[in-house]
Amino acid sequence: MNDSMFTHTQDQLKQLARDVLAFAKEKGGSDAAVEFSEGGGLSVSVRKGKIETIEQNKDKGMGVTVYIGQRRGNASTSDFSAAALRATVDAAYNIARFTAEDDCAGLADPALYEHDPQDLRLCYPWDITAADAVVLAQRAEAAAFDVDPRVTNSEGASVHVQSSHFVSANSRGFIGGYPFSRHTLSVAPIAGKGARMQRDYWYTSARDPMRMAQPEAVGRYAAERALARLNARQMSTVTCPVLFEAPLAAGLLGALVQATSGGALYRKSTFLNDSLGTTIFPTHISVTEDPFVLGGVGSAPFDEEGVRTVRRDVVRDGVLQGYFLSSYSARKLGMQTTGNAGGSHNLEMKSSGTRLADDFAGMLRKMDRGLLVTELMGEGTNYVTGDYSRGASGFWVENGVIQYPVEEITIAGNMKDMFQAIVGIGSDVLTRGNKTTGSILIEKMVVGGS
Repeated sequence: MNDSMFTHTQDQLKQLARDVLAFAKEKGGSDAAVEFSEGGGLSVSVRKGKIETIEQNKDKGMGVTVYIGQRRGNASTSDFSAAALRATVDAAYNIARFTAEDDCAGLADPALYEHDPQDLRLCYPWDITAADAVVLAQRAEAAAFDVDPRVTNSEGASVHVQSSHFVSANSRGFIGGYPFSRHTLSVAPIAGKGARMQRDYWYTSARDPMRMAQPEAVGRYAAERALARLNARQMSTVTCPVLFEAPLAAGLLGALVQATSGGALYRKSTFLNDSLGTTIFPTHISVTEDPFVLGGVGSAPFDEEGVRTVRRDVVRDGVLQGYFLSSYSARKLGMQTTGNAGGSHNLEMKSSGTRLADDFAGMLRKMDRGLLVTELMGEGTNYVTGDYSRGASGFWVENGVIQYPVEEITIAGNMKDMFQAIVGIGSDVLTRGNKTTGSILIEKMVVGGS
C-alpha cells in the first residue's frame, strides 16, 4: 500500500515506536506499549443546495502506556519530536509510580501476537476535491426534493472522507500497523409542513468509495422514508409482535456484544453474567464473528493489543460460545483473551429458518399483526437487569400489510426475554458498521401508547 498520502510512512512510524519503547526502558519501565496514528480527511455539508460547511482535517497522535511491575501510567502527545516523545514517556512513567498495583494489568501473552498479518484491503483513498464532494451532497439532497412536492425542507446532506494509518508496538516483541479508510454520504429530508412535519434520513458508507450507493438513490430513499411517516397517529397500549427493521436490528446485535463484553462481565453488571455455554437465543439463531472480511468495516488482523484475531461462532444453535475479552478482562475472569481488545469485529446474526421469501414484505406477512419499528429514541436499556424501554415510531401492520404510521409510543420488554422470543430473521440483510443482520421479528413486546 502506498502510504505517500501521509506525512509519515509506516516504516517511519515503526521507528518512532521503537524509539518510544527504548525511552521507556531507559526510564526504568518494566514494560511498555505505544501507538502512533496519523490521518486526514474532508467533510462538507449542504442545506437546500447551499454550502454550509467545508472542513479539512489532518491529525496525528501518540499514546504510550508504561508499566512498573503491575502499576501502569498513560500519556499522549501530538508532537512527534524526540524531546516531546521522551517527555510523554516520562509523564506516563511518573503516573505509574503513583498508581496502585493491579494484579491483572500487563501486556498480552507474546504467544498470542500476530506477527504476519494478512492484507485485508482496508484502505481506499478517495481523491476527491471539496468542490466535487459538495456536488455529491447537492445531488443527494436534490434527488430527495424531486421525489414529491411534500418534501419541503431538509436538515442537509453531507459527505465525509477519511484515510488514516497507525502503528502499535510493545516491549514484548509485537509491532504492526496498516492504513485504513472510511467514507460516508448522508441526507436527511423533511416532509410536510408545520406541526405535521416528519423527517427521516439515509446514508451509504464504505471503505471503498466505489462501493457506496449513488447519491440519487440515497436521496430518493431518504425522501420516501420521510413521506411514509406523514399523518402518523398515536395508538393505544397493546402487547403484540414487534418487527425491528434491519438498521435497528443491528442494535440488538450490539446489545449482545455489550452484555457479553469483559468489562460488564467482571463487574457483574450484565444480565448475561455467567452465560457462557447457556442457551440465550432460540436454537435457530447463530452469530458469527469474522475479522477477515476483505474491506470490512470491522476487519482487523489483530486487536488493539496485537493479539491475532480469529473467525469464530459467538452463538451456535442458540448457545453462547464465547465472550468478547481483552487480556485485562480475561485475567479478571480467569480466562484467555478472545482478541477483542477494542471491540467486536464483523458480526453476523442469522436464522437457520430464513428463506429467500423472508424479505421485508415476507417478514411483514410473517408478523401478520403488530408493530414495525423504524426509529428508536433515547437510551432505555438497563444492562444489569436486562430491562428495555425505548421511545419509538414506526408503522402499524394488519394482515401482513402496513396500515398507517405511528409515533409517540414506547416499546418495552426484557432483553433476556426478547432474545429468546426471536421468531425469525429476514433475508433483507443490511450491514451497519461492523454488524450484519436482516430485520428481526420478536414474538411479543409491550407497546405503550395513549
